[in-house]
Amino acid sequence: MRLPRLDYLTRGALGALLYFPSHKILETSADAGLAFDELDLATDDGERLHGWWIAGQQPSLGHLLFCHGNAGNIGDRVANAALLAAAGFDVLLFDYRGYGHSTGRPDEQGTYRDARAALAALVERPGVDFDRVFYLGESLGGAVALALAIECQPRGLILQSTFTSIRDAARAHYPFIPTALVPDAYPSLRLISSLRAPLLVLHGDRDDIVPLAHGRALFEAASEPKRIRVFAGLGHNDLVARAGNEYADEIAHWATSLDR
Repeated sequence: MRLPRLDYLTRGALGALLYFPSHKILETSADAGLAFDELDLATDDGERLHGWWIAGQQPSLGHLLFCHGNAGNIGDRVANAALLAAAGFDVLLFDYRGYGHSTGRPDEQGTYRDARAALAALVERPGVDFDRVFYLGESLGGAVALALAIECQPRGLILQSTFTSIRDAARAHYPFIPTALVPDAYPSLRLISSLRAPLLVLHGDRDDIVPLAHGRALFEAASEPKRIRVFAGLGHNDLVARAGNEYADEIAHWATSLDR
């Protein structure tokens, strides 16, 4: 995740300055030796989204919709997908509108629409059982995945390094700016009490972009069943790279435990 620019905050408009998309995909699933299908997804308002369907190794633990954060594109999440596929998850990676090869420009409601379109594509894949579908949201993607989970309940929801709201995130980094000037966007803390799916919260205790307090607040406000895993010594952008198999194993063990 990258922080909103100060001029965005003082204007009090969400606009495009919360989003830091990259159009160039630096790494593909093929570079990681993953079997995958290219996806062209249609949203209900006429945008075209680019994505990848990555088949998991057997035995299968389920199917995972991955909602990434506010910077880069799906090419920056190949390592995440490789770990999750090796653990036994089919993974659908997609880019929001305006990211990677997807059309349009990102905004809050647009990201919600994009997640719905990605889910629709996931459940249409041959062999997909909706009762075994999980959502994983990374940073800003956690807010997107949470909103989708409230609307369409998955087998489980994973929130990775997720903030409680844009307003709260801004308050932590720009305390001198009046709260009223910051849009109340992606209000996850307000919404999470409506979640009925099992929850797994993953957060690094050295996250200086979205402090651990955000992950703990979301965890405390959610209903059972829920679990939190705090990764000691890890931050926001290095959690997956440094945790590696430990990251994927935590998700796999939690998903398996839901069937007991």
